Amino acid sequence: MEGTIRVLIAKAGLDGHDRGAKVVAAALRDAGMEVIYTGLRKTPEMIVEAALQEDVDAIGISLLSGAHMTIFPKVLHLMKEKGLNDVLLFGGGIIPKRDVDELKKMGVGELFTPGASTTAIVEYLRSYRKQRT
Repeated sequence: MEGTIRVLIAKAGLDGHDRGAKVVAAALRDAGMEVIYTGLRKTPEMIVEAALQEDVDAIGISLLSGAHMTIFPKVLHLMKEKGLNDVLLFGGGIIPKRDVDELKKMGVGELFTPGASTTAIVEYLRSYRKQRT
């Protein structure tokens, strides 16, 4: 694996609950990844701009608000528009299985629902990086 994996963790929309995002950010940092946490209530535009500025390998979005079918497609669209075709978009939160399947068809990576282990997220990002290098 070349270099450190750089991950942007974002809380999109009006969702003000960030405990899970902070736990994931800390776990990724503890696993040796470089983590940029954007804080609460970021728009898709803010998230993609931060990813562009920080030159990240992956964007992780935490959503508990139910806006996942709006936020993820918008972020994907903006990523393509800005040329971030080599950046992984993944996420987590309360997302029904049917929506997980639909988002994956659109191009979103893994979506971790409540109960997922931080180890699984770390392993997923490492595996994704190995496949890409």
